[in-house]
Amino acid sequence: MLHIILLCALAATSLGAELKEAFSWKELDYNWPNAEFKENALKTGAYDPENNLPLGLAVWKDKLFITVPRWKAGVASSLNYVKIGSDKSPKLTPYPSWDSNYLPSEKETTSQDPQVTAKGRDNAPKAEVTTETLKDNSTVVSVFRLWVDKCDRLWVMDTGLADILGSPKVYAKPSLVIFDLMTDKLIRRYFFKDSDVKENSFLANVVVDVNPQYCDNAYAYVPDLGGYGLVVYSFKDDDSWRIKHHYFHFDPLAGQYKVGGVDFQWTDGVFGIALSKIESDGLRRVFFHALSSTKEFEVSNKVLQNETWATSAHNFHDFKLVGERGPNSQASANYFDERTGVLFYTQVNRDGIACWNSAKPMNPDNTDLIASSKDVLEFPNDLKIADDTLWVLSDKLPKFIYKSLSSNEVNYRILNIRVDDAIRGTICG
Repeated sequence: MLHIILLCALAATSLGAELKEAFSWKELDYNWPNAEFKENALKTGAYDPENNLPLGLAVWKDKLFITVPRWKAGVASSLNYVKIGSDKSPKLTPYPSWDSNYLPSEKETTSQDPQVTAKGRDNAPKAEVTTETLKDNSTVVSVFRLWVDKCDRLWVMDTGLADILGSPKVYAKPSLVIFDLMTDKLIRRYFFKDSDVKENSFLANVVVDVNPQYCDNAYAYVPDLGGYGLVVYSFKDDDSWRIKHHYFHFDPLAGQYKVGGVDFQWTDGVFGIALSKIESDGLRRVFFHALSSTKEFEVSNKVLQNETWATSAHNFHDFKLVGERGPNSQASANYFDERTGVLFYTQVNRDGIACWNSAKPMNPDNTDLIASSKDVLEFPNDLKIADDTLWVLSDKLPKFIYKSLSSNEVNYRILNIRVDDAIRGTICG
């Protein structure tokens, strides 16, 4: 039986007995340099409060990073953070600075011949055939997902695309932007090669595989939800390669969604990636799934990190079906807890969070819905684990895209719960 720890969401600061609401917002605001700066941003359209929607999160020490993709015009800053333990509705602080999140106007840029196209959502218009010149390599255009690795580095997957649902403009090729969290300085920016992207590519997520004893030997796994592929980046070699496989495609029977009263269809391919702990042989299992799918797959990181084998036509059987999560179990994000061996994942069609203990076969009987709320968890978009705490971001994305959000209601929430409390009493415990 499904175990529900959320019976209702009547209280504003907690869900059920244990899942806590750490932050919530009706609309996002920022720590502006001064009042004149904000006033000018409102006047010019550089900041339109209703167009700023949080989507991804990551935790490092007392900082909780929050991404605000440039779905629409008027996003003030795409890469931001708040301090854990601050006000319930804190203003976002751009990272590493306001200057790095500033997009130059058309008068300040030079058009170039772009080598990339963008997909956005299925009904979004194609991007303009212009590429703007970035101020410098620390410039952050538009971020969906990001990752904090065990070497105190922040990996940012920058799509390079702004105003996705309006008049899309490509500012730069998709790239990884890597910061040193100890100094807040840029370590490296890597622009993906032409061979890494396809016509409908959309690179928006990143997961980093690294042993903290060998920080230079890190690999980033970047799923292509629009082009149905996976791009691997080697930090040591400063090089990347693209992998294709049938399992990266969406399931045509799992593309139907109904969230917050909105009916829609998505054809998103591989998006969620999670890493097991390092096994006795020094390898990891890499779990992955398409967003529009109810199945989970896996492959050894040994396969992905060997460019010759990963890109060959003979690796098909190295990719394995893990199992089936069950009906309406489409997941926008997943995260593997190394200590407990439990895989947590969002449940966008079920307004919830679910779990699976990897010591058991994956099937509907061995998965559990640990949290569900049509109000508080309307479209749980991202989740991460840090210091044995599960963090979840929900943001009502379908209403934001297809309808509109009310500034009189709480629209965005970040919740947390201790991992042990989350699985206690469930089949995952």
